[in-house]
Amino acid sequence: MKKRWSLKYILKEIVTTLLILFIVSMALNYIRKPEINENIYSYKLTDIKNRKVDFKRYQGKPLVVHFWATWCPICKLEAANIEQLSKEYSVITIAVNSGSNEELISFMKEHRLSYRVIHDKSASLAKKFNIEVYPTTLIYDKVGELKFTEVGYSTTLGLKARLELIN
Repeated sequence: MKKRWSLKYILKEIVTTLLILFIVSMALNYIRKPEINENIYSYKLTDIKNRKVDFKRYQGKPLVVHFWATWCPICKLEAANIEQLSKEYSVITIAVNSGSNEELISFMKEHRLSYRVIHDKSASLAKKFNIEVYPTTLIYDKVGELKFTEVGYSTTLGLKARLELIN
């Protein structure tokens, strides 16, 4: 018996496929999630423009800490999402093993990105936070508690939804 391709059947298949992809994505995110014991608010670092970044100043509002690299193709795809997010929320990014500060500044200009970047030249900060997969995004609530860890690509909508959940 031949099955008819009705609109209802096609929509059902699309929704089922998207649901399965979502579940698999969440499972992979959970499996790859790093165990983080570091307190980001104890750090005082310098960004690629030689400006001081005192993480304590970000307490009292949600904070997004995004680990990425210029050599990471998924990070490049996600960069516009992080840029969009940085227009509404506090976002500090940490570029890992990504050349010199000048190369990072050039990368940012070339891709029209303006979010703050701390250069983790030797991946020492990434190691302290057990970051092994890029990109990895950490979302802290206003009292400084780590609420979400996203490993891999995240949409702007998904990141905003997580931030709204903790607001």
